[in-house]
Amino acid sequence: MIRGQFLIVATLTVVLAALAAVLNPADAAATAPIEDELVLITPVGKTFSDPALAEFAKYARERWNIKINTSALSAGTPIAYGRIVEWNGRPQADLFWGGESALYDRLAAQNLLLPLDLSKEVTDSIPDSIGKPNPVSLKDPRGFWVGTVLESCGIAYHPRLLQRLGMPPPKDWDDLLDPRLKGNVAQAPPTRSSSSHAAYEVILQRDGEAKGWEWAKRLAANTGIFVARSRDVPSLVAKGEFAVGFAVPSYFAFEERLAGFDIKYVAPRTAWITSGPAAILKGAKHPNAARAFVEFLLSERGQRIAIDRGLFPIVPKYRIQGLPGSTAEMAVDFNGGIRSYFEVEVISVYDDELAQKRYEQVNATFRNEIESVADELKRRY
Repeated sequence: MIRGQFLIVATLTVVLAALAAVLNPADAAATAPIEDELVLITPVGKTFSDPALAEFAKYARERWNIKINTSALSAGTPIAYGRIVEWNGRPQADLFWGGESALYDRLAAQNLLLPLDLSKEVTDSIPDSIGKPNPVSLKDPRGFWVGTVLESCGIAYHPRLLQRLGMPPPKDWDDLLDPRLKGNVAQAPPTRSSSSHAAYEVILQRDGEAKGWEWAKRLAANTGIFVARSRDVPSLVAKGEFAVGFAVPSYFAFEERLAGFDIKYVAPRTAWITSGPAAILKGAKHPNAARAFVEFLLSERGQRIAIDRGLFPIVPKYRIQGLPGSTAEMAVDFNGGIRSYFEVEVISVYDDELAQKRYEQVNATFRNEIESVADELKRRY
């Protein structure tokens, strides 16, 4: 009799718990390890963000038996940054992913990011920085953002078109000032692209402001088109519409190579290296899912997704490696034989603190002295 009463009570407990979950889904969700939705705002290309989100959804089902709905708001880094500022703590996304770390520092200063609170194991797996003399930060010492992948920002070029112009393949930034490239350079303005903004900072910090802006004006004189997004630059080069592209993220160029186009890429000696930062937005509706996604990206499974898209792992124990003929091995060849940035010398002249301080100043100078007088510069040089 006692056993029967116990079974009845146990059964009623299960039924009542199930009924409570139906009647109070919010309470049930509160006990779940992660939420059932994740929204990103990101400049990361869909060929990387889509498979990363899809694989994370599989991982969430395997680990927590949660079916998670994922989506991404695609926007260039400066545009994404502007939206986050406008949202002012009431964001329409949970996670900001990709772009220039200087903007993440600015968001943190405006109290628009949440601490990541990653596990110590995950945090310690990423070095503090890479490169000399100005090391590239790979994670925020205050814990508001962390890098997820490594990639360079360099020069994409069309080999056959360069041959017709009588030019050898470019090796460094200064090669883009060759007068034979007049009208044959494509670029995105730094006001629209964080990779372009960072590349201009490299030139300004390498040469000093006076010489740096003179360099930028000469590049503008060779420029045949200013496009809205850095993603559009390698597409135009791949189709043979322009000979070279300035400030091209390596994996955007690699996407065109995978599509079968005749396009090559070179990272200049002082190429900007980005860490692909990620940060949880203050007021995010799904902060636990966002945090879990970041930890997933830094796992071996997540780093492999990046490697297969021509990106470099940010966790030193991983490197680009694959079977002969694989996408990974194609990426190694495309990037000049490099398998890991932790195995080669990285020259970094980019000072993140300086870039952050004068971010708007650089944009304003570009608008006033280059973008608005581009036709005049073409006649002058």
